[in-house]
Amino acid sequence: MKTRIALAQINVTVGDFAGNVAKIVAAARDAHNAGAKLLVAPELALSGYPPEDLLLRPAFYTASAAALRDLAAQIEPLAGLHVIVGHPLRDSANGANQGHGNANAPIERGVPPVDTFNAASLLVDGRIVGTYRKQDLPNTEVFDEKRYFASDPQPFVFELDGVKYGVVICEDAWHASAAQMAKAAGAQVLLIPNGSPFHLNKEAVRFDILRARIRETGLPMVYVNMVGAQDELVFDGGSFVLDAHGELVAKMPQFEETTAFVEFENGAPVRNQTSAANGSSGADHAIAPELTLEAQVYAALVMGVRDYVDKNGFPGALIGLSGGVDSALVLAVACDALGADRVRAVMMPSRYTADISTTDAADMARRVGVRYDEIAIAPMFDAFRNSLAQEFAGRPEDATEENIQARIRGTLLMALSNKFGSIVLTTGNKSEMAVGYCTLYGDMAGGFAVIKDIAKTLVYRLCHYRNQASTFERQNVIPERILTRAPSAELRENQTDQDSLPPYDVLDAIMRMYMEEDRSLAEIIAAGYAAEDVKRVTRLIKINEYKRRQAPIGIRVTHRAFGRDWRYPITSRYTEPVE
Repeated sequence: MKTRIALAQINVTVGDFAGNVAKIVAAARDAHNAGAKLLVAPELALSGYPPEDLLLRPAFYTASAAALRDLAAQIEPLAGLHVIVGHPLRDSANGANQGHGNANAPIERGVPPVDTFNAASLLVDGRIVGTYRKQDLPNTEVFDEKRYFASDPQPFVFELDGVKYGVVICEDAWHASAAQMAKAAGAQVLLIPNGSPFHLNKEAVRFDILRARIRETGLPMVYVNMVGAQDELVFDGGSFVLDAHGELVAKMPQFEETTAFVEFENGAPVRNQTSAANGSSGADHAIAPELTLEAQVYAALVMGVRDYVDKNGFPGALIGLSGGVDSALVLAVACDALGADRVRAVMMPSRYTADISTTDAADMARRVGVRYDEIAIAPMFDAFRNSLAQEFAGRPEDATEENIQARIRGTLLMALSNKFGSIVLTTGNKSEMAVGYCTLYGDMAGGFAVIKDIAKTLVYRLCHYRNQASTFERQNVIPERILTRAPSAELRENQTDQDSLPPYDVLDAIMRMYMEEDRSLAEIIAAGYAAEDVKRVTRLIKINEYKRRQAPIGIRVTHRAFGRDWRYPITSRYTEPVE
């Protein structure tokens, strides 16, 4: 018998129970109209993911339970449609996991949970037929699920059209036990709702992990991932179906919200039968094309900006445009995310700003079609210097005066933000954040750090990608001279970044090995990098932790970003030996 399964790759918002229910219902109606008998939504689709410490509030679980009942009622008219939906669950009567018995009692922080679960329920004809509770709770990288949830090692299997389907959630599929339990309980197909955030090479990792589970169980798998951004995390979708041999049968596009369909016959996925909910169909839509690394990262940045701005209700974005490569990339991303009419660029030249910087900034603003203004900071800088002249008497100018200029610019941007409501997008990259080549309350001032996890060398690659990609209506939006001139903060005469830092290819490699790969100093030196450069860069990473703790959040694209992934003390006397 053939069964059509719908994969609901949706973009939900944390805490928006009504909005999330509406999205799931819309996908369910599409599925029902297309003849599907089963729809799978992502992990915690009802509440949004990750809810973080909202999960410590009993009222959040009450709202989730009410939303689940509402969802069941709204899909009741879709006769026969089975819906798997992820949601948080507080269940004080769960057998071995029985809790204190009071659903309204406070949840104690720091106390291992006994009755709160990351769950997925099966809804059919207005009823909640059964519920699976996640077994394997991730507590690495950005995940902290053991803070909120208990584990329940019980399989959940249901039958549809003579085929038994087992449900496991996200991290469960990264370990052997949950899938094997489902098979032992009779499962012939595994359904895997996911909230799997993007980072470089994540898609390949997912395929490797799922194929390992298939080798162990021999079961085909339906992997449904959410799409969209939540604070610094971006979920890239890319949902897929693998057959019992680990062969890719269907794959949905990354960074796109859509519903797709896959035919199963007697528990086996049928090739070339996937169709999109927008009405297109056929083999051409079965497996979405693979994106290049640059295309994936750029799409992640666009989605991260769009969702952060829109989900938080900002009317638009402000960017301090310098004529340099970092602010150029952020401006391009913002325009692609929000539209040029919602983006404003402000150039704030000083006496040290080169004429070509002003020319290139204005040129790029014209190319992307944003409002562009210039506010000279020289009069304000002179006022600061005059006010501080007596205090600074007898002392030479140094980074103090450079930082004053950056802080004037930050103050101006924040004033415009306060007056007009638009959020300031900061333009510092990961290389600068690592070594502290940034100014507190200056260029770090703002609400969202778009490229804080993008190394400088990747910044250039993304700019070239954006200029050349035919998928955009406009190409060559970043003037070539911005990409070829030496980068400079332009805070003193004839300044370049390389006056203070190693070449960016060297800096980025050392940063990657030390910060992302946890390589020792000796290993980095053995890889061919000069000992002085290694010691200098790693020292700068250490002493600038206090700056990064005060930086705005930004989009995560590597498996280890500054923020959730990086938890080093500010106050520390430890110095790693070179040997």
